[in-house]
Amino acid sequence: MYTFVLPLVFVLPQSISRKLQDKSADSFIMYMLSSHVYKLVTTIGYPRHILRQGGWVVALIMFLSLFEISISQNQSSDPESTQVLQLHYQDGHVVVDNGIFQLTLSNPEGFVTGIRYNGIENVLAYTGNEHDRGYWDLVWNFPGKKIKKSKGTLDRIEATKMEVITQNDDKIEISFSRTWNASSTTSLPVNIDKRFVMLRNSSGFYSYAIFERLKGWPAVELDNIRLVFKLNQDKFHYMAISDERQRYMPLPEDRIPPRGKPLAYPEAVQLLDPIEPELKGEVDDKYAYSMESKDIKVHGWISTNDSVGFWQITPSNEFRSAGPLKQFLGSHVGPTNLAVFHSTHYVGAELIMSFEEGEAWKKVFGPVFIYLNSFPKGVDPLLLWNQAKNQTKIEEEKWPYSFTASSDFPASDQRGSVTGRLLVRDRYIRSEDIPANGSYVGLAAPGDVGSWQREYKGYQFWSKADEQGYFSINNVRSGRYNLYAFVPGFIGDYHNETVFDISPGTNISLGELVYEPPRDGVTLWEIGVPDRTAAEFYIPDPNPTFINKLYLNHSDNKYRQYGLWERYAELYTDKDMVYNVDVDNYSKNWFYMQVTRKQPDGGYKGTTWEIKFQLDDKMKNFTGNFKLRIALATSNVAEMQVRVNNLSVNPPLFTTGEIGKDNTIARHGIHGLYWLYNVDVPAASLRHGNNSIYLTQPLAISPFQGLMYDYIRLECPDTVSHLTKS
Repeated sequence: MYTFVLPLVFVLPQSISRKLQDKSADSFIMYMLSSHVYKLVTTIGYPRHILRQGGWVVALIMFLSLFEISISQNQSSDPESTQVLQLHYQDGHVVVDNGIFQLTLSNPEGFVTGIRYNGIENVLAYTGNEHDRGYWDLVWNFPGKKIKKSKGTLDRIEATKMEVITQNDDKIEISFSRTWNASSTTSLPVNIDKRFVMLRNSSGFYSYAIFERLKGWPAVELDNIRLVFKLNQDKFHYMAISDERQRYMPLPEDRIPPRGKPLAYPEAVQLLDPIEPELKGEVDDKYAYSMESKDIKVHGWISTNDSVGFWQITPSNEFRSAGPLKQFLGSHVGPTNLAVFHSTHYVGAELIMSFEEGEAWKKVFGPVFIYLNSFPKGVDPLLLWNQAKNQTKIEEEKWPYSFTASSDFPASDQRGSVTGRLLVRDRYIRSEDIPANGSYVGLAAPGDVGSWQREYKGYQFWSKADEQGYFSINNVRSGRYNLYAFVPGFIGDYHNETVFDISPGTNISLGELVYEPPRDGVTLWEIGVPDRTAAEFYIPDPNPTFINKLYLNHSDNKYRQYGLWERYAELYTDKDMVYNVDVDNYSKNWFYMQVTRKQPDGGYKGTTWEIKFQLDDKMKNFTGNFKLRIALATSNVAEMQVRVNNLSVNPPLFTTGEIGKDNTIARHGIHGLYWLYNVDVPAASLRHGNNSIYLTQPLAISPFQGLMYDYIRLECPDTVSHLTKS
């Protein structure tokens, strides 16, 4: 396998030759890949330098690049390189070792107490209770029993039985389970089976959990389900959650007074005297690092001194709640690494997982892959992120995994698929149907329009349509589903009410499907872009006293800065926002969230925004109703009232009533739940010339109450012809 290595020692530069002598062939390949291939790709002028050294160098680098892929898979057909899987029993622990790393689990509780890798005795936190290092946990309540100001009962899912499910030359799978005691009135009425899987020659391990309720069991509510890892804070200081969102992070001690000062809520802390002086003055908040479910594929930490990475890889989000746009926490100060399978964050109480008395249920969360990687000294350790991304692609290609022992996790031949093409029909835009380019098309439990964003008990499967609107939803578990979709650039949701029964081997071709978004007439004016976020609107610069340096000069994540809700009153000191559709630009003149205004007495006041527009002579003969479409990107304990040309009229023309508990404003989000309202505006209420629509948010007991708009459009009554040409 490595017969090419020795002759290369005599022709490679001395520095590389020394690396070869000091390191294994795998490390040598990593060195070559890191120091030359990444440099070849990322450094201006370096390709020319390499070419001058001779074509054979280029050929070698290309070969090493391809060879690295097989190395990353950590598989080998060479018996001499194969490590033996070993299972050892120690006092209160079980230890699994494949020669690359060693995993220690408490017996029978099933807590991850140790991970030994690459010379590090334990990559996990070494202080405090060993049961506080790696664990599954959840938050739950009996309905109506929640203690005031408490989120519920935190349950670290301490198993009572350990069982080796599989042990052979290729894998070891261990179960840590507990069953509900029907005589107990204080324990969670759910059976839980936590699984850990180690494969031969794999630089990591897999974990998943099977949750099950049987018929006749008591009602219960679940708020949060997670897999948590707390890493060694002396080693892991650099966090990476995406290509753009990477940084050296504060230490936990930096958040504790007097080093840190809590701000408007406990999660947000200003660093007054951090251990690393360059972090002084910054604001740390775990919610600044949240991610949408569709983007949570790999995230983790790097020990730069040891050139070791710790990553959580999630090849599929089929088991997460509430669809592809639901936002979850990932990695944050600790150093902490989370796999959150269910939470109410950015949605609120509507996403509490509620089970009625007697209701049966079963769901598998995971598997997720905990991946460890390393580079030899001298190679930029931050490039471990690139290797983790490469491993993510490999895991995605292997999904659904075939090595899990539980029959509750079906392999690919036990799943089905749905294909088709989605078109959009809006004759006021184009006379022909429009391919739903970039739309998200998914299968979720049968429900109503948009119900997928509140669905949590089942599985969801989503695919992004191509430029022509074609989609393919693969590896779908057996079950009954509706088809849902949303299309960037168009308001509303597509919903196919047909119930699709998926069974093993089912392949359903739906042909062409047509979505007709809400439309009654020609657009008179519009504000924003229908994309389910408020990202296109004006987002102010943060108060320079409260910043996260990661997001400075970072327009795509500018909204993640702390305290932006306070900037509204600073920009609109005397009057609320007035927007003229004929003059203003929504990216410069429409504040991205409608929030409360703080009063001198410490209280808060609601706000009213005015939209000014004109109707010309052509409109004066219109009868019937104009249609006002308002799409909200989020709402938190807020109300939207609509009035036309008379701010004092009561009741208003339209009100949502109190809606939403997304808490998006405080948690540095740009969207939460999507809401669409269609308001009839009588033609008689409008006039020739100047008109105003008033949007009032009257509820005001907190700085975090408010709305974010996605898109607003006023349509004329349908007395004109549709477009006759594209």
